[in-house]
Amino acid sequence: MKITDADQQLLSVLRENARASTADIARRLKLSRTTVHSRIERLERQGVIDGYTVRVHDEAERGHIRAHIMVTVLPKQMTSVVAVLHGMPEVRALHSVSGPFDLIALGVVPTVEAMDELTDRIGAIDGVERTTSAIILSAKFER
Repeated sequence: MKITDADQQLLSVLRENARASTADIARRLKLSRTTVHSRIERLERQGVIDGYTVRVHDEAERGHIRAHIMVTVLPKQMTSVVAVLHGMPEVRALHSVSGPFDLIALGVVPTVEAMDELTDRIGAIDGVERTTSAIILSAKFER
């Protein structure tokens, strides 16, 4: 999977708005629509573009509590813990990390009480040794 500088520019535009029209992307990148279309198809075919998703505007979830939940997992329990976390719709993202924690989950819920309940549920998963959470106050930017 070789990604060129032009591919990186295309991916950057798609990260901003994956629903942008081929014509709009072509104008921004100063390429033809055919070139943009074929590059997108190639990146999808090669698995560079793995899919498309929805980013919900902050206003739609105004007042929701967002937190990074750091999770320490017992040895040999990672696969089962990840499977349980994947089934929790309140867990929007899950990252394996180095350092004192094994995983960092992004939890999004409507109330502080719901966040308390979510962290308790995560802590109760068989194989989870401990959790620590940090409430997100604001996002400075997201890509």
